[in-house]
Amino acid sequence: MSSDDLVIDLAGISKVFHIYEKPSQRLAQTLLPRLGRLLPGGFAANLANSQRAREFWALRDVNLSVKRGDAVGIIGRNGSGKSTLLQIIAGTLAPTSGTARVNGRIAALLELGSGFNPDFTGRENVVLNGMILGLTEREVMDRFDAIAAFADIGSFLDQPVRTYSSGMMLRLAFAVQTQVEPDILIVDEALAVGDALFQKRCFQQMEALRANGCTLLLVSHDQESIRTLTDHAVLLRDGAVRCAGPSSEVVLEYRKHLHDDERAYYASVAAQHLQHAQKIIESQALAPVPSAELPDDLAEEPAAADRQISDTLSFGDLDCLIESVAVKDATGAECAYFLPGDRVVIEVTARPRRDLEKLHVNLRLRNKEGVKLYSWGTLNQDMQHWASNGSASKGIWDRVFPADTPFLARFDFDCALGMNFYEVQASVSEELDRHGGSQRMLHWRDEAAFFQVGMRQKEYVFGGVCDLRMHAEIIERQD
Repeated sequence: MSSDDLVIDLAGISKVFHIYEKPSQRLAQTLLPRLGRLLPGGFAANLANSQRAREFWALRDVNLSVKRGDAVGIIGRNGSGKSTLLQIIAGTLAPTSGTARVNGRIAALLELGSGFNPDFTGRENVVLNGMILGLTEREVMDRFDAIAAFADIGSFLDQPVRTYSSGMMLRLAFAVQTQVEPDILIVDEALAVGDALFQKRCFQQMEALRANGCTLLLVSHDQESIRTLTDHAVLLRDGAVRCAGPSSEVVLEYRKHLHDDERAYYASVAAQHLQHAQKIIESQALAPVPSAELPDDLAEEPAAADRQISDTLSFGDLDCLIESVAVKDATGAECAYFLPGDRVVIEVTARPRRDLEKLHVNLRLRNKEGVKLYSWGTLNQDMQHWASNGSASKGIWDRVFPADTPFLARFDFDCALGMNFYEVQASVSEELDRHGGSQRMLHWRDEAAFFQVGMRQKEYVFGGVCDLRMHAEIIERQD
């Protein structure tokens, strides 16, 4: 890769913050070493050592190279180091060690209102921010009408920024940052406060900037945004890069991490309940309850070997395994090519490893661009059934699925999808709440099956991702 192609080149970036328990310790750490040079003996130095801060490494040895025109997502849980990394790239924070080379004008939405003077009007802040980004006042004024039109906040443009809502602040900030035509645009979760229509306009603007060679760095907890808006992604955890590669692969790895964290949390809760139960038993001078008699959610976890998932495209607790996913036509024959209006049947075969109930078998369809087009499952059907027939009526959620007895869930629909290549994702989860409020993933499979949709070019043609079954007619106007 030519160095001329790189707009961001990070090598061995680490960042440490010093955490003090009390403000007085921070003051002592600053003043006492200086007093030590004036006072005899080691009293001041010893006291300074006792006031030392705790080190927190927000980033550890991060390497990242981004080419011009790339769209890169940075994903990870809160506290993983995402915002710290972006601040170092933007130049508002210096690394403790390592080198950061950035080539080009940066526009960054790191925090709402950053760079705005709250007492200045929106108009004045537009000029101020544009000049901070490297434009002359004349260049800012040449772009002002476009900035005002994109922000679309009306007369508030001449009001102090401190009177703005968070949504208005976002509108003005994004308008300024994108209309100055930056070489690198950094967006850190800011779009989450915008309304749906404005978010759509922002995404369109980001695509337009990319088409003109702008490099995009996007931080978001919205996995679909990372998957669809970026080409590559980086997963940060505890300040270190845990995974880097195509966005779809990194998002899947991130979801595995979330699942493992959730499992560990519930395991700790179960252990606390078990400990509490044992204390009650001991206090009542009863014999310990055998582990086999404890409730299922307090029983020991399966051995680590049993939890290994050989398929890198799947994850889960594995109390129920998805053995196969097949796509078939209306006759029951396996099929991988459909036309609009054809009947599509998707069959999921699963095998419980212990007696289970409250199950939800779910499908998700994605096109080759990674856009989620539809997600639906047995619990969705149950909720519709309960709403129509009363919550006391039985559904699939109420069934008991015996251990080691495979079952088949059949889904069917009339194809209304546009011409494309489609991926089927399948999952089986335990839903403790009948409206999906508490989920335990048993087995999730990416790329479980595939199929393609064509078009009857001379009979029935439409464009887009799905068929809305539109109807048109011409109404003669009476003048």
